[in-house]
Amino acid sequence: MGKTYDDDEIEIDLKELFYALKKRILIILAVLVLGAGIAGVYTKLFVTPMYSATSTILVLTKETTLSSLADLQIGSQLTQDYSILLTTRTVLEEVVDNLGLDMDYRQLKSSISINYPDDTRIMEITVSNSDPEMAKAIVDELAAAGSEFIADQMEVVPPKVVEEGEVPANPDSPSMKKNVMIGALAGLVVSAGIIILMTVMDDTLKSEDDIERYLGMSTLASVPDRKDYISGKAKKKSKKKRRRKRRK
Repeated sequence: MGKTYDDDEIEIDLKELFYALKKRILIILAVLVLGAGIAGVYTKLFVTPMYSATSTILVLTKETTLSSLADLQIGSQLTQDYSILLTTRTVLEEVVDNLGLDMDYRQLKSSISINYPDDTRIMEITVSNSDPEMAKAIVDELAAAGSEFIADQMEVVPPKVVEEGEVPANPDSPSMKKNVMIGALAGLVVSAGIIILMTVMDDTLKSEDDIERYLGMSTLASVPDRKDYISGKAKKKSKKKRRRKRRK
């Protein structure tokens, strides 16, 4: 029987939480909209949009000899070697100097990402920058300088730049839709969490069931809450009725 009582008590508590949330649904929706609006405004005004440009390099060319292929261990290991050489301090500092960038090689390295499409001999170099034209200039210079450095260090034919970068028309980040959804979700979670916490922490007795449950006492009678008598509205109404009777 004790187990049944515990289950009933949990069910009642969950119902109370549900009704508490339902009762304040307008507040929850308002906070949800407010969170989405704040996230949208913050993204629009305070987050710098970033543009990405991509250049493509062919790892293996027709001029590559069979002996060099064996020495360099073609495949995934070769592309990994290329990516490491491409982002060395020597190459990055050369790119910074050639373009006169207002950053050091570490900052430039953090804006570079390299991708290897599956089952290909292609290496994709992507550079992100707040200026779309600068993103293209950096990725093109990086591909050219990196190709020469790789050829010099590995004593092979320079990797061929298949496709230069293109000036991006639209920013890759931030995502307005994503941030607005995150803001709305945060507003929903915060508002619902506060309401649930207030409901759980509220230990006041609101009904006869609460008295029987928490105090173990049965109620003999209940007094209705007549706020109109307390505020004096009932007296005013009775006076008006008396005046009408006298006029008649």
